[in-house]
Amino acid sequence: MAADNTSRTRPDRRAKRRRVEAATGATLEAVDLCKTYFPTAQAVPVLRGLDLSVKRGEFVAVVGASGSGKSTLLHCLGLLDRPTAGAVFHKGRNLSRLSERERDRVRNALFGFVFQFYHLLPELNAIENVMLPEMIKYGMLGWSRVSSERREHAAALLESVGLGDRLTHRPNQLSGGEQQRVAIARALANDPGILLADEPTGNLDAKTGGAVLDLLANLNARRNLTLVLVTHDQTVADRAQRVLHLRDGVID
Repeated sequence: MAADNTSRTRPDRRAKRRRVEAATGATLEAVDLCKTYFPTAQAVPVLRGLDLSVKRGEFVAVVGASGSGKSTLLHCLGLLDRPTAGAVFHKGRNLSRLSERERDRVRNALFGFVFQFYHLLPELNAIENVMLPEMIKYGMLGWSRVSSERREHAAALLESVGLGDRLTHRPNQLSGGEQQRVAIARALANDPGILLADEPTGNLDAKTGGAVLDLLANLNARRNLTLVLVTHDQTVADRAQRVLHLRDGVID
């Protein structure tokens, strides 16, 4: 019996390796993605060999129940977390092999993130919050040379999301929908090719959430921005061009 198990396991491993090596060159691709947490001695598998392929300019929604691993998936795709096994590719390049420094650089240049909780710094006003990713990109020395130009860029982004008259307002002076619009402008600060949105309307009422979805769909269409959105709400997911379902750690 042991020999039979081994004979089945080895071909499976070889097949998984071939799938990783045969990445198609899609804009964003996950191949045999696994993520297991070890909060105690008991392992908690969340992603169990997930495959996902997203084309350039596509708007994809991933629907899953609470605790299904939606946020974990986005964190692995966006290089915020390392998968336990499998790989993430961008245009055929294996991002899972990057060093920590290179991961930070690629993440900052390639991805924009929008979260359910806006994560705005309360002591900064709207335009300062939007400029944060660029401050990180240029560093303290480089920022002094480009700050005026990038401030204009941040102001233009806020104007594009309907907040041109809120540049100097702090988060506590903005509504929930306005805060999420600041967060979206911040996500666009470094002109990313891919936007990852984690329950972006989860803290908003239906009308405000609909306006945020309109904005995201408009950005996807106008900028040809690749958008991957995860949600538990089927009505939110239905705004996407393609809807996938996350169950038991895989896309079905």
